[in-house]
Amino acid sequence: MQLNVNGRSYEVDVEPNTPLLWVLRDNLGLTGTKYGCGIAECGSCTVHVNGEPVRSCSTPISEIAGKKVTTIEGLSANSSHPLQKAWIAAEVPQCGYCQSGQIMSAAALLARNKNPSDADINSAMSGNICRCGTYNRIRSAIHSAAATMRKGA
Repeated sequence: MQLNVNGRSYEVDVEPNTPLLWVLRDNLGLTGTKYGCGIAECGSCTVHVNGEPVRSCSTPISEIAGKKVTTIEGLSANSSHPLQKAWIAAEVPQCGYCQSGQIMSAAALLARNKNPSDADINSAMSGNICRCGTYNRIRSAIHSAAATMRKGA
């Protein structure tokens, strides 16, 4: 099967029902996407498929053919994306496990809404669980990144 991940073309030989998460981690070595619950409830495994956030733990690879996948590694090569900078500035991560999924969900939100309200953020991020409870810092970081992105930086 041919895949486009982070702008690169890959060919993988896996069963069609293999979850995208395991292809990313085991076949492509892209380990930034995390396994959390395995039932698409926690959001740790969130990636973008054609710009939309999806749970890679429950998305069979057969559904990905011909689509563009972006992982946390593809968001920026050096943590220079405004969300990544804002995450660091707001000291969002504690254990850090859910953070790549959180950032990918936030990136999808900001791609479609450059000035989200708290309600917009809460709605967009409602499927991402942070066991450390850094939700206020997450919201703050999203507002900060949105302001930076509106300025064109």
